[in-house]
Amino acid sequence: MRLFFAIILFITAFATRAQQLRIGLFRDNNVQRVSLSYNDGSYSIFADTTDFGAILPNEFIEISWLKKGNVILRKGTVELGTFTRILILQNQTNTSIVLTPKSPSLKQRKYKDDFEVTAATKGLTIVNICDMDNYLAGVVESEGGSNRNKEYYKVQALMSRTYALKYLGKHKKEGFDLCDRVHCQAYHNMVRYSPEIDTAVQATHNLVMHDLNGNLIDAYFHANCGGQTCEPQYIWNEEIDYLSTFKDTFCIYTKQATWEKRISQKNWIDFLVNKYSYPINDSICAAMACTFDQPERLAFYLHPMFGIPLRDIRDHFDLKSTFFSCYPEGEQVVLKGRGFGHGVGLCQEGAMKMAKLGYSFDQIARYYFPNIELVDYFQDKCERQIPINF
Repeated sequence: MRLFFAIILFITAFATRAQQLRIGLFRDNNVQRVSLSYNDGSYSIFADTTDFGAILPNEFIEISWLKKGNVILRKGTVELGTFTRILILQNQTNTSIVLTPKSPSLKQRKYKDDFEVTAATKGLTIVNICDMDNYLAGVVESEGGSNRNKEYYKVQALMSRTYALKYLGKHKKEGFDLCDRVHCQAYHNMVRYSPEIDTAVQATHNLVMHDLNGNLIDAYFHANCGGQTCEPQYIWNEEIDYLSTFKDTFCIYTKQATWEKRISQKNWIDFLVNKYSYPINDSICAAMACTFDQPERLAFYLHPMFGIPLRDIRDHFDLKSTFFSCYPEGEQVVLKGRGFGHGVGLCQEGAMKMAKLGYSFDQIARYYFPNIELVDYFQDKCERQIPINF
């Protein structure tokens, strides 16, 4: 009976808190055993139809994967049984718990709100059922780091909220909305070092970025553009109206603005010849194979007629960016590069510099995303009478 009322209360709370998300955790690994231990507040444990009480100070539970779609639940060292679904529900709002993968052994993380653990094909599916603001705060610190200017945190929160709402349900078939990997958004802990992030998230509450057609934008960002942002079609073969290349002087004196890498000429030429049939036997082409000047961002190496995308060179040689020039030196090719990341959208180090100089978060957003609008997501949906699904 207690389980029935607890689940009813959980469902009611889920329905009344408009922005609840399901985030898949530890998705870079097939976790087969995880412990959940006390951090703050009280959590109740439910396994299928059974109530196993609370996780108290100095207590933990352990959940292990079984191949047949079940999990084993232990409280401390005592095995409690085999089940299909474990719920760990907070008894007060805004409490947190420690998650520590044991197989494989991974660094522990702390998260707020509720949790669900089930068995998947190769391991556990661990889901954080969390409030949107708590999720965003964790993402902003994971993606943007600690000890930043509050206006930078606001613009990062704005972008992260826009992304989350645009791609909500991306992992629906796996049982959650988004995951904690960078191809969704990094979400590696609740806020730990920068409590001002919570303030930044609240200051931008419900704000998102729309294009001029009223659609949520793709709020791309990267670490450093090297002084010039990149055309989206250079990276993804897609034109985006509100994103185009422009000179950005705010990031050029930061730590990731320049880089250098040396690669053997043999490896360099083998790549060009084997993958793109570069005409190395032609004397003119052979002479220019290792020499390339890129004062402004380009899409192709040497010339488009060779059909060698710079993005492919970056991927193959694990370069920090596609924004580089190169020349031969002895048996090596010396690459002199600029920036870190794909270069599309907001430059994080440039935005951080702008915030330090006194620019507001909305000015920063419009600098990197021209021709966009900042709107209240829920107010806009109500005015347009569009259903809101969570």
